[in-house]
Amino acid sequence: MRSWKIVEHGPPSVLRVVEGPEAAPGPGQVLLRIDAVGLNHLDLWVRRGVSGHRFPLPLVPGSDIAATIERVGSSVEGWRPGDEVLLAPASGCGDCASCLGGADHLCARYEILGETTDGGCRERMVAPAASLMRRPPHLSAEEAASIPLSLLTAWHMIVDRARLRSGETVLVQAAGSGVGVMAIQIARRMGVRVLATAGNAEKAKKARRLGADEVILYRETDFLDEVRRLTNRRGVDVVIEHVGAETWDRSMRALVKGGRLVICGATSGPHVTLDLRRLFFKGLSLLGSTMGSRSEMDEALRHVEPGGISPVLDRVFRMEDLPDAHAYLEGRSAFGKVVVRGFGR
Repeated sequence: MRSWKIVEHGPPSVLRVVEGPEAAPGPGQVLLRIDAVGLNHLDLWVRRGVSGHRFPLPLVPGSDIAATIERVGSSVEGWRPGDEVLLAPASGCGDCASCLGGADHLCARYEILGETTDGGCRERMVAPAASLMRRPPHLSAEEAASIPLSLLTAWHMIVDRARLRSGETVLVQAAGSGVGVMAIQIARRMGVRVLATAGNAEKAKKARRLGADEVILYRETDFLDEVRRLTNRRGVDVVIEHVGAETWDRSMRALVKGGRLVICGATSGPHVTLDLRRLFFKGLSLLGSTMGSRSEMDEALRHVEPGGISPVLDRVFRMEDLPDAHAYLEGRSAFGKVVVRGFGR
């Protein structure tokens, strides 16, 4: 069985194909044939390494997995060979207070596929039946694989953390990112005004088609000035942040009194400064967000339907060309998701 592995941190060339034995499903498990895997910036961070964090190398990357069941282990009910599925991108231990209380994303032993445990960039894998989700029947494997992690992340940020309300205004940073394309669609369905930032006119056009009311070309104008102009200097109620150092201060200044900034990543760097006076004088809320609960994943997936939340595919690569897919995603030209097809597909 072939698997891609990150054997050491570095550029895309550190990815290696290795051969290993076929696995067999145990009780409560299924054997999956991997049909497609969606890439995320998480894959880039794991491959490049993050200062102060240790990843369990060698590691199979890939959190977003569309697959077909080949075999089921004993005591598995409700699933059979041939079923087309998605895999929940993360899971908790199932026994702690957080998991039992429905907040498994806060579990101390929370595991994200492709980050803390082997992911899906391989021919086959064994997975717990409890992690399976029905693949939306109107989607191809590639479309389905572009959804789980980004959808869950954006849903948790908007619905659980920001508690966005109808009539409010939200600013979505980096409209073309995986989180960005999902955040725009979720926010639009909630009846809010959606402002977004994008790097060029083509991305701006696509963001408008997804539902953004206004798109700011951040390379041509200061997005803070444009937010103030578009809101008559009022500002926005919520900012969806995952850019980090490059946008942090202006995102904070774009908020109205009582506004909420939700952040799930720091692609431009993690170290920022904070004027505490602005925080307490304006009554702002700074909300960290990572992934979300399994119940949120199930709820969000119900909105992936014709006429509802849709996958946004930028480009599909062969699994055999995974290093090229990494390099393409790293180039920041994608709008939506980059996906790799399963080996031999």
